[in-house]
Amino acid sequence: MTVLDEDKIINKVANSSLITLDLEDYYDHSERVVYDLKQNLFQELILREKDLRDFVKTHDWSMYEGKHVAITCSADAIVPVWAYMLIASQLAPYAKKVIFGTLEDLENHLFREALSKIDLSKFQEAKVVIKGCSKYPVPVAAYVEITRLLRPLASSIMYGEPCSTVPIYKKAKK
Repeated sequence: MTVLDEDKIINKVANSSLITLDLEDYYDHSERVVYDLKQNLFQELILREKDLRDFVKTHDWSMYEGKHVAITCSADAIVPVWAYMLIASQLAPYAKKVIFGTLEDLENHLFREALSKIDLSKFQEAKVVIKGCSKYPVPVAAYVEITRLLRPLASSIMYGEPCSTVPIYKKAKK
C-alpha cells in the first residue's frame, strides 16, 4: 500500500514492522523419486526373499545419487518390513534422503525438516506474514507446521501478502 503525500510516495508495507516469511525459501530443489516395491513382487502379489536379494545385488543404486527417495508399494500385497529396510539400506549411500511413504509424504518430511532448522528467535513478539503464493509446491502441512512453530512466539500471524493478509492468530494483550 502506498500513500501519495505532497508528491512523495510512501511505501507503508516496506516501512512496517511486518516480517514476511516465504516458505518457498525452504524448498529443496533436489529431484524426488518413488521406489515402488511392486516391481520386486512375483506377479505383483508375493515377495520372494531370494529374488529381492538377487535384485539388490545387481541393481545400479547409483542412479539415486543426490535424489530424495520415497519407498512405497503400490500393489495390494503384504510386504514384510525387512524388505523396505533392505531397499533403504541400499539407497542410503546414494540418496540425499530416504523415507517410507508417498511423494506427498516426502515433500511434507522435507519441509518439516527444513522448518525445524529455522532460528525462531527473530520472530519473538513479531508480526509475521506467511507468504501465500509460490512458484514451487509448498504443502499445506508446511503452513500448518510453521503456524505451530510461530504461535508461541509471534505477536501475530497472518497469511498472504503484506498488502493483503488474512489474520490467523493474534496474541491477547496483557
